[in-house]
Amino acid sequence: MPIYRERLWPSLWVFIATALVMPASLLVFLPINTLVGYIVAVALYAACVGLLVATSPSIAVTGTHVIAGRARLPLAFAGVAEAFTGEQATLERGQRLDARAWLVIRGWISPVVKVPVTDPADPAPYWLISTRKPDEFAGAIAAAREGAASQ
Repeated sequence: MPIYRERLWPSLWVFIATALVMPASLLVFLPINTLVGYIVAVALYAACVGLLVATSPSIAVTGTHVIAGRARLPLAFAGVAEAFTGEQATLERGQRLDARAWLVIRGWISPVVKVPVTDPADPAPYWLISTRKPDEFAGAIAAAREGAASQ
C-alpha cells in the first residue's frame, strides 16, 4: 500500500509544443495528397502524445521501499531525503549533480528530491527524483523510514 504516489505526467506546454509535429508533417505531405497529409499529421501527433503518456514514470513510497520508475530502493538503505525547489533544484540537476547518481528527472518538472543511498555496495551515492510536491514526497520518505525503524 503506497504512502505516497505520483505520476510524472508531462505539463500542458509539452503537449502544445508537441503539436508542432502537425504543421511540419503537413508541409511534407500536403503537396502529395491533402487527405494523406491530414491523416499523417493527426496520427503523428497521437503517437507523440501516446509516447509521452506511456513513458511517464511513477514515483512512490511504500512501507518498505522508495520507488522511482522501475527502480526500488529499500528504506533500510535510504538516507534523509532533501527537497529542492527553484534555483536550488536547478543546481542539483546541473552543477552539483554527481555523474554516478540514479536519476528519474523530467525537464518539465522543476522541483527534485535527493535521497542518499547508504548501501556501501551500491555505486550510486544518491537518487535524484523529479516531483511536483517535493515536501510531501520527502516527508513521506521520512515517515516511512520512521515506521520501518519502529518495526
